[in-house]
Formats: sequence, structure tokens, C-alpha cells
Amino acid sequence: MTETKIRNMEEFAALSGISRPTLSKYFHDPESVRASTRARIEQALEVYDYRPNIFAMNQNRKLTKNVGIVVPYLADPFFAEIARNMEQRCFDAGFRPTLYSSHGQQHLENDILDSLRSLKPAGVLLAPLGRASDKNVIEKFCADVPTVLFDSNIEDIGEAFVGSDNFSFVSQTVEYLTRSGEPPCFFEMRTPANPNANKRRIAYLAMMEKLGFEPHVLKIDGEGWGFEEIGRQGALRILETNGFPTNTVLCSNDRLAIGLLSACYEKGLRVGRSEGSALRVASHDDHPFARFTCPSLTTAAHDYNSVSNCAFSTLSKLMEAGGRFSSRVETLFAARLVLRASA
Repeated sequence: MTETKIRNMEEFAALSGISRPTLSKYFHDPESVRASTRARIEQALEVYDYRPNIFAMNQNRKLTKNVGIVVPYLADPFFAEIARNMEQRCFDAGFRPTLYSSHGQQHLENDILDSLRSLKPAGVLLAPLGRASDKNVIEKFCADVPTVLFDSNIEDIGEAFVGSDNFSFVSQTVEYLTRSGEPPCFFEMRTPANPNANKRRIAYLAMMEKLGFEPHVLKIDGEGWGFEEIGRQGALRILETNGFPTNTVLCSNDRLAIGLLSACYEKGLRVGRSEGSALRVASHDDHPFARFTCPSLTTAAHDYNSVSNCAFSTLSKLMEAGGRFSSRVETLFAARLVLRASA
């Protein structure tokens, strides 16, 4: 066996001298190629250190048209919107998508992946829980099934990740808020459910240092995915004690900001830039309902379409490559600042 590690079908085709389409036919169904060609391929497999994913190697299986889409919490409008876009891409390409939610629980995420493995999908689009995930389970699943991670990046696991550039989100909001008024404090959960929150806090601290302002990070208690109520209760506690350290509050995500706006309403505080306003409030994500809050929420927006389209196109390439890329692929999309009445 050669010492060269072959990770995708293109490399194997170049070294073996067997065409890429012929190899693809063989891995989908060995009986679909001539016996002499099949013998050449099997001899080459013995020579080179290359094995496509387990499903492509299964001689009794035809490639299905099923694609799994797994999100951590479907009741979150962000995940509902991005999953809707991914479903449409699957339908347009002739695949049959099946949508799953792990409800923020590790054991449910593990059970979903076990169920998907038994269904032998063509591929999976997976937004893992992140910190709450069992990394060994995720890693083994990605090794068995062509999988593209999205939203939550577990570094060095899987063949590809597609998501949003969290520094792009925060750098734009901090730059705008410091330029247009008092520098912002940062409002977040003490134990965030989504690992993107940590990256946003780090970006906030870096930007405040770069711009020469003192940072203020306010951590509120609460666990789970009920962000609006966690934000509301946390903001009420702050407003009923010492108040916010500045009149500008930057929230880690829009759902926390919605809770903060609710607390301000309860306390009779006006939010916005107009005369008589007590606070400016901004956030990140462009939650599908952010433009309907009162006041409408200034935020940094995900590029929902680009993330969805890129995740599906990357999965298509991964499936075509037999479940392996020559190196891990990461694609990040920048945010877009959306100015509304809250700031």
C-alpha cells in the first residue's frame, strides 16, 4: 500500500488512471461497471490508501435522495428561517429533506444522528449544539456520513463548515454605536447556549480596546434556549439595581434584545435616539421579527441566503467527492448592519 494519503476521488482518479465518472459509478453500485474495470478499481484500492465514506462503499446500497437537516432549536426563528432556505435548495435539486430539532439536548442530538445513520442519507446539514454536543459522536458521524456543519463550528471536526463571521457582526455594531453616541456595554447570558456568543464577546472586547473605550460586559443568569425571557428578567434586575453603565446596550443576539425591550417597556423607559429616550439598544442576527419590535431593532444581519446556498452546494460537492475533501473547508459570510429606530 502506498504511504500517500488519498482523501478524495479526484486524487484517486489521477493516481489510478481510472476516470472520475467511472469511479463514481463503481462506488454507487459496483455491478454498474464492467468486470474488468471493477477488477482494476479493486486492485487500485489495494494499492492506494483511499476509502470513500462507508455508505458509498456499501455494495448493496443505491445512493438515496434523502438529506437530513439538523438544528439545535427549531422554535428559534433564526434556525427556522435558515432551515426553510436549506429545505428549498434540497427540493430544487431533487433531494428529499428531512428536518430535525435536538431541542438543545445532547442525548436528543445523539439519537437523531443514530437515526439518520440508519436511514443512509445522501448527506446531512448539521448545526450542532456546540459546547453541549458530544464531540466524539459528532466526529464519528461526520466520518461515516457526508456532513457539512453550519452555524456552530466545532473546530477540526467534519469536512466543511459554513457560517457567519462573528467579528464582522460585532465590529460593525461597535464602530457605529461609538461613532453615533455613548460607547456600548455588552449584554449576554452568563452561560450562553450557542458558542457564537463567546466569539461575539471576544470581538466586542477587541473592538473596544482598538477604539480606546472601556468595555463593560454584563452577564445575566439563565440557561437554555428561552432567550427572550432570560433577557427580560436579566434586564429587569439591572434596571432595578444600578442600571446600565452607559445609555447604549449591545446585546449578544436579537432574542435577548427583545427581552430587554420588553423590560424597558415595563419600566416605562423609552428606547431609541429621539428626545426623551433613556437607552439605545442594538444587537446581532437580524431575527426575522426584529423589524417588528417596538421600536424596530438595529442589528447586524446574517446573510441567510448565502449561508444556506453555500452549505447546500458544499454538501453537494462533498457527496460527489465520496464524503471526503483533501482538506477541511471553512466558509464565513460577513454581516450587514441594519439601522432601525432602537439605535
